[in-house]
This record gives sequence, structure tokens and C-alpha cells, in this order.
Amino acid sequence: MSLFTRSRQLPDTTGGEAEADGGGATGEEVTDEVVEEAGAAETTQASATTETAESSETAETSEAADSPRPGWFGWRRRYPRTARGVSVGASVLAGVLVLLVLLFPNRLDHMNLRSFFRLPVEAIVLAVVLLVLPPKARRIVAVLFGVFLGLFTVLKFMDMGFYQTLARPFDLVFDWIMLGNATDWLRESFGRTGEILAVTGVIVLFIAVLALCTWAVVRLANVMSRHRQTAVGTTLVLGTVWVTCFTVGVQFGGVSFATKGNTEFLANRVQHVRNGLGDAKVFEKQSAVDAFAATPPDQLLTGLHGKDVMFTFIESYGRVAIDDPAMAPEIDATLKKGDATLKSAGFASRSGWLKSPVTGAGSWMAHSTFLSGLWVKNQQRYLNLTSSKRATLTSYFQKTGDWRTVGIVPGVRKSWPEGKYFGLDHIYDSTHLGYKGPYFSWTPVPDQFSLEAFQKLEHGKKNRDPIMAEIILASSHNPWSPIAHTIDWNDLGDGSVFEQIKKEGTNPTEVWKSQERVRTEYRKAIQYSVDSLTQWMQRYGDENTVLVFLGDHQPVPTVTKGSTSMDVPITIVAKDPKVLDRVDGWNWTDGLKPADNAPEWGMDKFRDRFMTAFAK
Repeated sequence: MSLFTRSRQLPDTTGGEAEADGGGATGEEVTDEVVEEAGAAETTQASATTETAESSETAETSEAADSPRPGWFGWRRRYPRTARGVSVGASVLAGVLVLLVLLFPNRLDHMNLRSFFRLPVEAIVLAVVLLVLPPKARRIVAVLFGVFLGLFTVLKFMDMGFYQTLARPFDLVFDWIMLGNATDWLRESFGRTGEILAVTGVIVLFIAVLALCTWAVVRLANVMSRHRQTAVGTTLVLGTVWVTCFTVGVQFGGVSFATKGNTEFLANRVQHVRNGLGDAKVFEKQSAVDAFAATPPDQLLTGLHGKDVMFTFIESYGRVAIDDPAMAPEIDATLKKGDATLKSAGFASRSGWLKSPVTGAGSWMAHSTFLSGLWVKNQQRYLNLTSSKRATLTSYFQKTGDWRTVGIVPGVRKSWPEGKYFGLDHIYDSTHLGYKGPYFSWTPVPDQFSLEAFQKLEHGKKNRDPIMAEIILASSHNPWSPIAHTIDWNDLGDGSVFEQIKKEGTNPTEVWKSQERVRTEYRKAIQYSVDSLTQWMQRYGDENTVLVFLGDHQPVPTVTKGSTSMDVPITIVAKDPKVLDRVDGWNWTDGLKPADNAPEWGMDKFRDRFMTAFAK
């Protein structure tokens, strides 16, 4: 029998009520399970009660019963008590499922037993709506609300994933493109098979959630229709309890018993969508304001004339690496060793903090924020920026005509048309660095090799113009397993030496079974990147080398353990004291480690302050 087909009603042969299987009754239709009587007795009884059943259906009562469907292989007729138990169990399961969907939070770190000891007002409102609607409308609304509840559940799951990775909820306006980036990361980290299995699992889960939620709401609508009087009374009692508890402020373990959290959740998401739809105009107005747009080229960055300037991003190098008690001792030792290495070569340094627009991932948005002087917090802003005429820090170097501008971007392994926007004369991606060694999970080229390639391809050339380089070090990219370690620079060759290093490394699948192991490998990756950079400066830097290096964003919450900080360290290194004299007013900390109370700027503020400091 179709879910939406009405049937004739027949009375229970025992004179009592029996609950129907949810798949065979909808609206005012009643399907109580009964034991089939043999022969003519059943036929006579059915004929005698036809008029009574039709009258009962018109009056929308729930006192009649439908003749039982045989079920698979006739099991309902052979095992009526079992069938009744299954029917009751299915109804209870439907109710529990709806409550769970309404009660479970959208963040894994908020998941606890107290979250489920609450009374959601949305469940009461749904019951009221289903009770007051006529049969046909009730069936339609039940299906629609079931689908909506399924989509609502999927959104909560999406939020869970984004909170675990980016420490924020899923953005319904801007984040759809991030799903494509996620599949790319899966393929690059776990191979094509891992990507296919993961995507297939997500699709199956999506369909299952929609189907289960729809089934649950339709089932409950049928149960309330059959037992209307009980349903009305129960709804009134629960409504009274909710109003009373909400007014009094009843709490259990610090959690309000009467909750309207889903309503507030949806209201916030609607507001975020409205804000997102208007964000393009806001960003366009901000982009039009540029303090240096009218500055003549010969007056730009004059304090750095003749210098090789390197802007270097260390992937996921966040404040947690320096502040976390479990990581701080090892990182502190690495930074002190780096300080000693640099000082032995005649370099000095200053360090501070920047607040990144992203956390966990989205490096390109942090890079563009740093270089453009605009707060690039979502993908749409990034796309709008890279298709605009807004000048970046790197393009201002190019504009002067005094620097050759290059990009060392080992994380790029396919077409990157946005690269032209940043004002780079030449871009070296992962396929143009001369590397013949293995990938390290997501990382195509180890940091030490990337820096050596920069030396061979650009910095080490004789009779060249000064260089402005944007360098992105990717070895500290999630999943931090396996990771490379520094070797003798003379042994780097074409990178084949890293084959054995990778074999000796850890397995990401095993590492990610333990949060502490993930944190340990993250810390080691940051140490490797910092060591590679300071060693390069000692080996190849001179009085004309100026290095600015910083983290792009904090790592994923698995590493930060719920920290809400979005700070990253930033350091400027130079041998010429005149360079650091120009930034004395910044009050940054001496050395590679910024003090806890060192100035904290928004990452979008750096461009203008840097250009002001090194202007004529």
C-alpha cells in the first residue's frame, strides 16, 4: 500500500486497538494488526462492519482497525505479537530520532549527556501543527518537515566538520567552493581511492539522513492521528511544562531544560546569509581605499632599495606552537637555537603578533590579507580581490621597477591564474623547482629543498637585480605525517634522498588516531620549517638580505585544543641595522620569539605599516 493511499477501515476482531505498522497508514487511516480469522467468519464480519468503518473514517476517529497486511512472507499474520512489538518499537525509534536531531549540538566539543536532557520547543510546535492540520495537508507537511529536518541535520554535521577544521561553522553563502578544496586535499593526502571512498560515504550518509528523518516525522504524524486524544493531552502538558521551565529558568548541570536553541540557531544562520549576500558591496567599498595608490613609483619602498626582500609564510605556524605548555619547551629551544644561528651570521630580528582572518585552513586568504591590506575572510572576497585592480605589497615592489619579483609556491601543482594578480614576474610551482623526490602526504616539496631551489634559481645568480620573493613553506601543512628533517645542504641533490626519509617517517593514519601524536608531529613540522629557514639565512644571507617570515594561520582545533586565538607570530630579520631602525616604533620583541604582550595587529594592517616604515 502506498504511503499516501487511504484504505477502508475494518474493526479489530478482538474488539481492542492494536498499533499499526507505520509504512501502511497515513492521515486518518488506521492499520491495527490483528490475527486473521479463517474461512467465512472473517468474510461475514468484514461485510457487516463496512458501513461502520466508512462512517468512522469520515468522523476522523482512531477506534477502528485495518485488516493486517501480510508483510514479507506473511510474517505479520503468523506472528501478530511480534509485529505489534516491531510497530511500537518503530514508533518509539521515530520519536527518539526526531528528539536527537533537535537536541544534538553542531560542535563535537559541546557534545555531552546534558545536551540531551532538554525539552526543545520546536518539537512541541511541530506536534501542534500536525494535530491542527487536516489529513491531506498533514501528510504533505510531515514529508516537507521531515526533509527539512534532514537538511538541518546535514547542516549540523557540516558545522561539526568545519569547527574541527576551521574553528567556525559552515558558511551557507561562501563555503560551497571549500567542498571542492576538501576533495582535493583527500586525493592529495590519501590517493584517488581514499577520495572516492570518502565522497561515496558522504553521499550515502546524506541520502540516509534525509530518508530517516522523513520517515520518522511521517511515522509520528500517523501515530498522533490514530491516538489524537492522547496526543493532544500530551502536547498540552509538554507545552505547559516548557513555558513554566523557560519562565522560571530551570537548569540541569548549567544547561537550560526548556530550550529554543534550534530556532535561535536558524535565526542566526539566516542573518549570516543576509550579511553574506551584502558582503560584496562592503568589500568593494573597502577595496577602493588605498593610501598608496597615488604615490609615484620612485617614492615607494625607498628604504629597501638594493635589498633582497623575502616574505615567507610558514604553513600553520600559530600562536599555539609558542604558548601551549606541551609544545612550548621544544619550540622555545628551536627559536633560541635559531636566534643563535642568526646572530652568529651577524643578523638581528624583531617579532610581534598578527591576527589571521582564518584558522585551520584557508592559507590563500591569509596570504592575500597580508599582501593586500584587506580583510579577506571568505572565498568570495578572495575571488573579488584577485579580479580587481587593488595593489598588493608584492605588486608595489614590481611597480617601482627596482626589483625582480618571484614566487616560490611548492603547494601549487596546477594552473593558478590568480598568481598574476599578486605582481610576480615569475612563479615557481611544485613542478618547476627541480624536485624529484616523494610527496610527504599533502606536501609536494620539503621546505629545505624549496629554499635551496630559490637559491639556485634566483638568489644565487650573479649580476642580477634585487629580488622580492614570496615564499610559501608547506612542510608544516596538515596532516604533518610523515615529515622531513634537515640534512646536509650539499646532499639535497634532486630530492631523491628524501625517499628514505619518508620511509622512516610516520603513517598519517596511525598518527591521527591520537590527538597527542598529532600535536607532537605538528610541533616537529614547525621546528623543521624554522630550522630550514634560519639555516638558509646563515648559509646564504648577507647584508642586503631582509627576511619577513610569519605563520599564515593557527592549526586545526585538534592541535589548538579549542583555543579561540587566531594569532600568528611574525618576525623581521636583517643584518643592516638601518632596516630594523625603521621599525623601532613598532615595539616588537627582540629575537625570533614574540613576547606575550608584544603588539598584536590585524594581518590586514601590515601592508600599510610596512610601506609607511620604508617610505622616503
